[in-house]
Amino acid sequence: MDFKQLRALVTVADTGNVTRAASLLNIVQPAVSRQLRLLEEDVGATLFERGRHGMELTQAGQTLVEYARRVLHELDRARAELKPAKGTIGGIVTVGLLPSTCDLLSSALVESIAQTYPGIRVRISMGYAGHLQRWLEDGEIDVALLYDPKQTKTMQVTPLLDEGVWIVGLPETGFRADQPVSFSKLNGMPLVLPSAPHGLRSLIENAAMLMDMPLNIVAETNAMSIQKSLVLAGHGVTILPTIAVADDIAKGELAAAPLIEPSLNRTIVLALPANRNSPSSVHCVVSALVQCMKSSVRNGDWPAARWLTG
Repeated sequence: MDFKQLRALVTVADTGNVTRAASLLNIVQPAVSRQLRLLEEDVGATLFERGRHGMELTQAGQTLVEYARRVLHELDRARAELKPAKGTIGGIVTVGLLPSTCDLLSSALVESIAQTYPGIRVRISMGYAGHLQRWLEDGEIDVALLYDPKQTKTMQVTPLLDEGVWIVGLPETGFRADQPVSFSKLNGMPLVLPSAPHGLRSLIENAAMLMDMPLNIVAETNAMSIQKSLVLAGHGVTILPTIAVADDIAKGELAAAPLIEPSLNRTIVLALPANRNSPSSVHCVVSALVQCMKSSVRNGDWPAARWLTG
């Protein structure tokens, strides 16, 4: 097994076609087929089957391609760290961002790194907290923002900020930032909520359970964009962190109000792996990410957020 075989495996998996993979790898098609055949002989399993939509991974192929991506990712990182000119910091750093934070932070982070550490290349992966935690523990990402996860032996976390979770609806609901809404007012309201076991869903259900109040859930989804579109289409109201709807509120498309009795808040933490060393490039990106977040809170771009660290 060598890197050429692993790269052929990943490229064919991504394209679903040996011819296209050969073009991307800049080698002839028979060479790609030979590398796959040698790899199958090495692992003793069939990796692809020809299906209606091209080359389809078998179960063994799906398992191996996940490991191959990590190996190639680490190789790319090593090359990037060795290439920078003397006196500069380089490398590839993969940052995991929550859907609600991506729009606000991604551009600012990339711009900050480009200006301060031009030798570092930033990769941004978006996912819900559960996915990001798993990717971090598996080594697929280097650092992540999570919602107050349970401490584990494989992850070190630093609380950064608390953010309020508000009720969100169409402008005709009359929701206003200066007029909090009691949680009990949700009784009977049509709700569009994240699918379980999303952290926000758990937060809402726990509050409802404490009040012995049933929730009228008319739709649930694992995509925040769909959550907002269903509200915009008039299917109900939803509950989201304010950062997720700040632009929609500014445009007058949605309205939102803080929830009280009880108020709902979440803590965003910075998570790093505890079971492996992070290179200097990761620490540089972490520093830039924290500064971007702090500036967003200070400038009022992150509504209802309270900075926790010094």
